[in-house]
Amino acid sequence: MGDEVDGHEADRSRASLLTRRLAALTGALVLASAPVAHADDDPVDAGKCQVIKFCVGVGVGDETDGSGGQAGGSTGSSDSDSELKCGYNKTEPKPPAEHPAWEGKDPAKYDMYFMSCSDGGLNNPDGFIVVPEGQPPVPQVDPQELAQRAVDSMTLLGPDIASPRAAGKYTVGVPMWMWVNLSAMTYGPNTASASAGGITVTATAKVSKIVWTMGDGASVTCNGPGTPYQASQGMAQSPTCGHVYSKTSAGAKNGKFPVTATSTWTIDWQGGGQAGQLTEIRQTNVQVAIGEVQVVR
Repeated sequence: MGDEVDGHEADRSRASLLTRRLAALTGALVLASAPVAHADDDPVDAGKCQVIKFCVGVGVGDETDGSGGQAGGSTGSSDSDSELKCGYNKTEPKPPAEHPAWEGKDPAKYDMYFMSCSDGGLNNPDGFIVVPEGQPPVPQVDPQELAQRAVDSMTLLGPDIASPRAAGKYTVGVPMWMWVNLSAMTYGPNTASASAGGITVTATAKVSKIVWTMGDGASVTCNGPGTPYQASQGMAQSPTCGHVYSKTSAGAKNGKFPVTATSTWTIDWQGGGQAGQLTEIRQTNVQVAIGEVQVVR
């Protein structure tokens, strides 16, 4: 009997919460005649009420196995992620069309639920949600947030610089060819997915450009990975990504120019009926010594 009392009191507390939230939206709810629930009442009857405008069922789905009772039109609970658990209560009968909780949607085509969630700690979000008529309520998931989760699960790194190398020998006036090694982590494409609340978002990341700051005040933007140098190219300039130093690095700190390659990752994502684009920035640094050709007489 003690367990039945505790469960019924929980329903009464949830009913009070629902009434307060509805009252905040409408200004006030006037109760015409609402039976008082007692510990020995049938729990199925506890959700019955009479309200001039409408009433809300007090039944709350079980948060451990997701099998909620049907008192007052309640549904079972559902997880919005691995920790947050939510219960849903359907408003019956439906509020009038001018009720602000509809947010302009047509009550003839939509159902309204009160969502109350908890992670067992201080995170206890609640509020009204509107879903297409006959569709079960689901946690409200932002597809863009899922896209960011997918990106966070990737290992996106800065450019894997192949040239210029820290141990390389470079000369004033001689074209320098810059290029990077390609991999999923340093250039892409890199694909990952994230799911929550019945929605799956897939994101694909690829480097769209690399900006090289050369340490001598110059900046070079390359829209690709660059072209590897071949000895047969002689003194030709790189057709895709290169630079020519006009002074030595003798006056720079440690006698080397600090070179930074900054990659812009462009991420296209889609899922949950939406699509969009995100951007991530990564950097790699290298120090390069630039000398002069010594003429021996």
